[in-house]
Amino acid sequence: MKLLQGKTAIVTGAARGIGEAIALKFAEHGCNVAFTYVSDSSKEKASALEQKLLALGVKAKAYQSNAADFAACESFVNDMLKEFGTVDICVNNAGISKDNLLLRMSQEQWDDVIKVNLNSVFYMTKQVIKPMMKARSGSIINMSSIIGEIGNAGQASYAASKAGIIGFTKSVAKELGSRNVRCNAIAPGFVETDMTSYLKEGEGAEKYKAGIPLGRFASAEDIANVTLFLASDLSSYVTGQTISACGGLNI
Repeated sequence: MKLLQGKTAIVTGAARGIGEAIALKFAEHGCNVAFTYVSDSSKEKASALEQKLLALGVKAKAYQSNAADFAACESFVNDMLKEFGTVDICVNNAGISKDNLLLRMSQEQWDDVIKVNLNSVFYMTKQVIKPMMKARSGSIINMSSIIGEIGNAGQASYAASKAGIIGFTKSVAKELGSRNVRCNAIAPGFVETDMTSYLKEGEGAEKYKAGIPLGRFASAEDIANVTLFLASDLSSYVTGQTISACGGLNI
């Protein structure tokens, strides 16, 4: 059963990691996918992903666009709507981390993380809500983090940005519920991606895994499966919620 047959999704920051897994999962379930990547160094990976998606029999296109730039988001969504005609799902996945103890954190480090992680969610959501409200249907999914719920030493900027996403998600859900547009967040724990590659080996990895009831890091597909649920009609009565996909780290 294809849960997203005939639907069209935007996925930001999808050239690798969680975003790539989401794009592939959506395509496997019949969803057309417009996805973004930001840097020239990601162009080859984005092109390869586009071909993988097309091979699954859906419409797909990679767009080089900076989700942390308001004008770029506006231009991207306009171009995407001309190409695809509609947007049913928006996954705000783009994100970075620049970890440092608060005592040593620079204003630039703080601003960069807030801009990419939090401002981008506002920029993209603002662009997609008009067509969704007009269609009286839509699912917006914002990628938060377990760190936004529990905090972590050395990650004040990251925690603040991800906690902000949770508050934003609840507010948008209340604003758009009457138009049948849902907005939810996902709070992953430790996920095996490039961002956490330094944790994969050695005592550090074992220390973190020891604090996770399920005893392992998540795969990108684990997070993609939760995203699929929130994108599909299986979650038609779910909005304003944060699903903690963390292996029990927060209990």
